[in-house]
Amino acid sequence: MQQGQRTRAFENLAIAAVSLVGAITFLFPFLLSALPRVAPLPPARSSDASLLLAVLVAGSLLVAISEASIGPGGGGLSRAIALLAALVAIDATLRLMPTFLGASPIFALIVLVGYVFGSRFGFVMGALTLLLSAAITAGVGPWLPFQMLCAGWTGVAAGWLPRCAFPGKTLALLAVYGAAAGFLYGALMNLYAWPYTAPGSTADAGLYWSPALTVVESLARYARFYLVTSLVHDATRALATALLILVGGGPVLRMLRRFNLRATWSSSSNT
Repeated sequence: MQQGQRTRAFENLAIAAVSLVGAITFLFPFLLSALPRVAPLPPARSSDASLLLAVLVAGSLLVAISEASIGPGGGGLSRAIALLAALVAIDATLRLMPTFLGASPIFALIVLVGYVFGSRFGFVMGALTLLLSAAITAGVGPWLPFQMLCAGWTGVAAGWLPRCAFPGKTLALLAVYGAAAGFLYGALMNLYAWPYTAPGSTADAGLYWSPALTVVESLARYARFYLVTSLVHDATRALATALLILVGGGPVLRMLRRFNLRATWSSSSNT
């Protein structure tokens, strides 16, 4: 029991460390705006993306292996890894489906898996799904580690959601959360590229970041930038995720809960 508690504490620490590194890379425009106005625009995302990708992959694998090994008796490792691999492969393949204005079916399964198996497993599910799907769709680029982190956070927060006694309330809760996660994912991914959208632009449309801006000005500009560039796509993603959960979430939840028992995890140990 104490070994399991230490393992879970290690997993939480690993996820927190990865999340801290990622949060700094996402928020650096606002962090720079809070400094004296002498900081130049930093180099392109390729350098910090490479670092973040290495941290994310290493952290995800560590959490996956340790999470899989703490079932009752420690005997569920092989089945746990097989289950994780199957879920990631299924969800990554869903990215091959045609999408419309940002709608994608992959987020619904990340939400459901995170809810059933817990926040740590949800983080690994989200991060590795985006990694594998990028390899399948040739979508590898400096944006990939940021997508992985956002999807991982989606799975983490799903594991924090309260448990409901009635299936209908559970699906409604997950649908609302899935919609909110769809908007938040788009807002964070827009933030990833925002400082480089129009560097050196002579026409100030009140949308772009500059090191000369204050924190409040940066926040206001990003809000306008988000509304103009991403709101419609994110609304489509949010609606698609919520509908998929409402329509297909019931049987998928029942199936995942059966797998959860067979893989020797208990829901209480992953909250």
